[in-house]
Amino acid sequence: MGASMTMLKGTNVPVAAQAVRIELGWHTAPGTPDVDASALLLLGSGKVRNDADFVFYNQPAHASGAVRHEGKRVDGGAATDILAVDLARVESVVDRIVVAASADGGTFGGVRGLYVRITDTANGSELARFDSADATVETAFILGELYRRQGSWKFRAVGQGYGTGLEGLATDFGISVDEPQRPQQPQRSPQPQSPPQSQQPNPATRVASMPPPQPPQYSQPAAAAPVTPPAPPAPPAPPVTQPVRLTKVTLTKEAPSVSLAKQGGNSGSMRVNLNWEVRKQFKGWGSKLGRAVANHADLDLDLCALYELTDGRKGVVQALGNAFGALQQPPYIHLDGDDRTGAVASGENLTINLDQKARIRRILIFVTIYEGARSFADLHATVTLQPQHGAAIDFSLDECTVPSTVCALALISNNGGDFTVQREARYLVPPRGVSPQRTIDQAYGWGMNWTPGRK
Repeated sequence: MGASMTMLKGTNVPVAAQAVRIELGWHTAPGTPDVDASALLLLGSGKVRNDADFVFYNQPAHASGAVRHEGKRVDGGAATDILAVDLARVESVVDRIVVAASADGGTFGGVRGLYVRITDTANGSELARFDSADATVETAFILGELYRRQGSWKFRAVGQGYGTGLEGLATDFGISVDEPQRPQQPQRSPQPQSPPQSQQPNPATRVASMPPPQPPQYSQPAAAAPVTPPAPPAPPAPPVTQPVRLTKVTLTKEAPSVSLAKQGGNSGSMRVNLNWEVRKQFKGWGSKLGRAVANHADLDLDLCALYELTDGRKGVVQALGNAFGALQQPPYIHLDGDDRTGAVASGENLTINLDQKARIRRILIFVTIYEGARSFADLHATVTLQPQHGAAIDFSLDECTVPSTVCALALISNNGGDFTVQREARYLVPPRGVSPQRTIDQAYGWGMNWTPGRK
């Protein structure tokens, strides 16, 4: 269909692609509710098989690999939340994939420019688009659905609203929703202890040396049991799943920390994502530096992590020096790549192996400006931490009012086997001749020696 054509409610179009990208988009503005995309994989009965057939921010990938929630991106005043669907991997028992949206902090009457757009993953061509323009008090919406007809896929524009939010929508399709969690009292992480004074470091960066991984240990096989006639096969039991948790945790100055264990997310892995938006309005001290940021298309921000293990080893995970880390061996933190152009939709992500939390004492997540700007002035940022088995944790950074090139985002501390996430949102100003990495090191007492490094 043409780039300027949009679908009417109730109409359908063929989807001639092996894999598609579903883009949920809207306009951002002060007071606009946040919007989240989700997908439900339905049988011919119109219900899910179990709670695993619901893909959303707290359950971002289907077990079949057919549907993934890839996350949000903000560009100027436009926001998108992305779902990826590999139609070739959709199980034969799945007849429909419902594409839904939910509003967090308001109703869809306050969301402008809401649309859903289907593109071919292979070449980016637009296959379908539906613009929703009649929302009022709804807090959840079915925007459309992918469905099978005679072995082929089609997309239908639906536009059905719900006043009961994501919970009501999910329940209608057979999802078991967990009871809302009671708010926890904010907990502050203990301040990191400053280690002994080290030699005078050189500005720039160092990749911490790590020992080679130890070979796996194998246990001896148990003695074989006597052979007995096989019992008649029992009918397969339905899969047991925990009710899905729809809650999100937002850290603020008043409630700056959260326990991963109390949110049910103390195992598996946790992805850390940073999303930046350049402000268009400039005023006061930041006007000159802000315009310098906005005029640079080559802005390169690096997501990094300082770590300290329980055996005393310390180091850094960052693109500089190719110190990308590792997930299954020390430091149990991995940087997925270096987005030097801003072209990667999901940005840069750090992943932390929570199953190895007993080996980790603390992690400091921070971001530096590598090139393209002289300060974080007039940039707006959102930090999202997504545990594999718990509620998403997010927070916004305060506006930068100092000439900062390094910002501490979050401090993750091991408190008796439980990881506590502490919102830092702290802009630092490196002294002349001092690198951003050394500046953040000194502020948090890591005590490392730094040597020059390059990408």
